[in-house]
Amino acid sequence: MKSLLLALLVSSLSIPAHAQEQTPLYKEIAAMDKVLFDAFNRQDAEGVKAVFSTDLEFFHDMGGLQNYEQNHEATRKLFARNLQLKRELVSGSMEVYPVKNYGAIQTGEHTFCHIENGKNDCGTFKFLQIWKRTADGWKLARVVSYGH
Repeated sequence: MKSLLLALLVSSLSIPAHAQEQTPLYKEIAAMDKVLFDAFNRQDAEGVKAVFSTDLEFFHDMGGLQNYEQNHEATRKLFARNLQLKRELVSGSMEVYPVKNYGAIQTGEHTFCHIENGKNDCGTFKFLQIWKRTADGWKLARVVSYGH
């Protein structure tokens, strides 16, 4: 009986993904996602760095684990290659969930395109990001990028 009550309580607290877009938390994280990837699409390494928490852990299924400084250096090197790299969030894929006394979990899919051999090459990948609410605003503390 306790299990049933717990399951009912949890399901009643979840917000369907389509209704999330109306919540203040969803809007805040969507705005931060835009800040991060507007900087990324401008190839602004310092702007990208400013969104990340200094205790960053960035997990990439192909590239492994990077910390704050390693991620910044990799971003700078990537931008120096001038691949005209662009990221776009897949419409309707983003979900946001609160993390009590910490921040939020963001999941979704995004498409990255770059020029290779004179042609636009694109791929769509999954991500999970954990945002930390700090005195300085939202900071991205954990990133998991997979499905490459």
